[in-house]
Amino acid sequence: MEKKRETNVLIVTIAVFVATFMTAIEGTIVTTAMPTIVGSLHGIEIMNWVFSIYLLTNAMFTPIYGKLADKIGRRSIFIFGTLVFIIGSAMCGFSNTMLTLIISRAIQGIGAGAMMPVALTILADMYSAEKRAKMLGLNSTAWGIASVVGPLTGGVIVDTIGWHWIFFINVPIGLVLIGLVSYYLVEEKQEKDNKKMDIQGSLFLMTMLLTLLLAFQFLSESGFDLKVIGMFGATILSIFLFIRAEKNAEDPVISLELFSSRIFIVVNLVAALISGFLMAVEVYIPMWMQGVLGYKAGLGGLVLAPLSILWVYGSSLVGRWMVQHSMKTVLLRTLGIALIGGVSLLVIPMKTPFIVFLVISGITGIGVGGTIVATTVQAQNSVGMDQLGVATSFNTLSKTIGQTVMVSVFGLILNTITRTELAKAALTDDPDIMNKLVNPQTAKLLPENLLLPLREILHQGLWGIYVAGVALVLLAIGSVLLLKKETI
Repeated sequence: MEKKRETNVLIVTIAVFVATFMTAIEGTIVTTAMPTIVGSLHGIEIMNWVFSIYLLTNAMFTPIYGKLADKIGRRSIFIFGTLVFIIGSAMCGFSNTMLTLIISRAIQGIGAGAMMPVALTILADMYSAEKRAKMLGLNSTAWGIASVVGPLTGGVIVDTIGWHWIFFINVPIGLVLIGLVSYYLVEEKQEKDNKKMDIQGSLFLMTMLLTLLLAFQFLSESGFDLKVIGMFGATILSIFLFIRAEKNAEDPVISLELFSSRIFIVVNLVAALISGFLMAVEVYIPMWMQGVLGYKAGLGGLVLAPLSILWVYGSSLVGRWMVQHSMKTVLLRTLGIALIGGVSLLVIPMKTPFIVFLVISGITGIGVGGTIVATTVQAQNSVGMDQLGVATSFNTLSKTIGQTVMVSVFGLILNTITRTELAKAALTDDPDIMNKLVNPQTAKLLPENLLLPLREILHQGLWGIYVAGVALVLLAIGSVLLLKKETI
C-alpha cells in the first residue's frame, strides 16, 4: 500500500520565511531605487503613490484571502497570491511611465495581501502554540533584515544592472516558492462548502479600508480639508453598511462573533497600536542619525540592526512566558519593555552617542517583537481551526492599518512642528530646507551657521513624534489592563 504523503515542515517553513522576506523587502528596496526611478520616469509629483497604492491594495485584500484560506485551503490561496505578486513584479519591471508603475504596484499589493497572512496561517497549522511563538519570531525578523539588506541590495542593483531588476528578481524566487509549496505542503481534502461567498460584505469592507487609508494619505499630503472629511464620511458609511451586511450574510467574510471575545478585540488593538509605535522607531531613528547627527545613510540603517536581532529573543521569551503566565501578564511585560525604549527616545539629549541608540533599538526590538508575536498567537488561539485564516488575516490587517495610519500621522506631526519652528526662527526662505538637511549629501552644502538651528528644529519635530509613539504604547497598556487575568 502506498504511503500517504505528509507536509515537509522544514521546507514549507523555509518557503514561508522566504515569502515573508520577499514581501517585506519590497518597501525598503524600492525606497532606495526611487530617486533613480523618478529620474527615469519623470514623476516626482506622484511618486508617493508607488508606496501608498501597494499598502492600500494589500490591506484591502488581506481579509478576503483570510476567509478564502479557511474556505478552500491555504495552499491554493498562497499559490494564487504569489502568482499575482509575480505578475505585478514583472509588470513593474517593464513599466515605462510612472502611471503604469503605480498600476503594477497595485497588482503587486493584491498578491502580497495573500502571501503574508496565509503564510502565518500555515505556520499556525504546523506548530503548537509554544513552538509557534518562536517560529513567528524568526519569521518576523525577515522584516528587520529587509530594513537593513533592502537599501544595500537596492543600491547595488540600481548601480549595476538597472532599477527594473529590483522587480524582475521576484519572478524566479516566486516561481520556486510556488513549486515548493505545491509539492511539500499537503492539506487534507476540503469538504465542499455550498455557502455563498459574502460578496456584498467583502465590497463594503474593501471600500471601508480604501476610504480610511486614503483619508490618512490625503491628511498627510494636504492637511485637514474637504477631501479628507469626505473620505472619513465614506468610511463611517461603509462601516455601517458592512456591519449590516455581515449580520445578514450566510457565510460572512469576517464573522461579527469574533468580536464577542474581549481578548480577540484587545490583542488586535494592541497589535495595531504597537505596529504604529514601530513606525516611529523604524522610520524616524534613521532620520535622527542622518538629519540631526549628520551620519551617513548606512549608519542610519545599521542602528536598526539590534532591533531585528533581539526581536527573535523577545519572541523566544514570549514562548516561555506563555506557558507559565496569563496573556495579560505576558503583554504587560512586553509592552513595559517597549515603553522603556520609547521613553528613552524622549529623554535622551539631541547629541546622544551612536551606541546609546543601538541599546535603545535592541530594547525596543525585545518589547515590540514579543508583543507582535504574543498578539498573533493569541489571535489565532482565540478562534477555532475553521476561522484560523480569518483571525490571522484580521491580525495582519490590524498591524497594516496601524502602520499606515501612524506613518501619515507622524508625517503630519513632523511637518507641522518643523514648519511652525522655521517660521518662528525666520532662518531661510527655502521651502525645501528640511529635505536638504535630512539628506547627508545635500546637508554638506548648507551654510555652517544654519546647520545647528536647523538640527534643533528637526529634533523638536522628532520629539513630537516620540511623544505620540509613547502615547500609543500607554494606550496599548491601558487596553491590556481591561482584560481579566485569563490563562491560555
